[in-house]
Amino acid sequence: MTAPSLLQAAEPASRAVTSWPERVGLTVGVLAVLALAFRGMRRGWLRRARRFADLPAPPPLVGPPGELLAGPFDGRFLGTTVAGDWLDRVVAHGLGTPSSCRVAVRGDGVSVERGGAPGLLVPLADLVGARLDKGLAGRVYEDGGVVVVTWVLGGRELDTGLRLAGPDDGPELVDAVGRLLVPSAGGPA
Repeated sequence: MTAPSLLQAAEPASRAVTSWPERVGLTVGVLAVLALAFRGMRRGWLRRARRFADLPAPPPLVGPPGELLAGPFDGRFLGTTVAGDWLDRVVAHGLGTPSSCRVAVRGDGVSVERGGAPGLLVPLADLVGARLDKGLAGRVYEDGGVVVVTWVLGGRELDTGLRLAGPDDGPELVDAVGRLLVPSAGGPA
């Protein structure tokens, strides 16, 4: 058997693999587009913060806790939105920042301890209710996968989303909030 003959390239040298000016131009172009996108996101976040600048800070977790009615439950704080608009995130006072959390229903309201962010207390007087939903603040899960606590802060009704770790934690928290609200509404206990 004879070896197949190899054809030599018509050109004495192969073409350059990389065109450096073209590559640098593309890299600068991509970085410019990314910078514009980040600038736009930052401007939107700051505009949203200005929109909620008049919102007072939520009550902090201080003083002795009230009687523990349910919990504490571990989970994720998804954020806070304007009630009824699950995408209108409230960014003032860190209420729009997702974090890990521990939630408890107490005699004086609902306490939310957050990892890396200040905790908050939703006082009984400001508590409107709680329900199971499928999403909040742009996060969507299965039906009943998110506990939404509705409350009033500075005259605005807000929804706070919580994704709890245990499968039975959500319904238990919602039931505890319901039991807490019945006596405060003047109804039968």
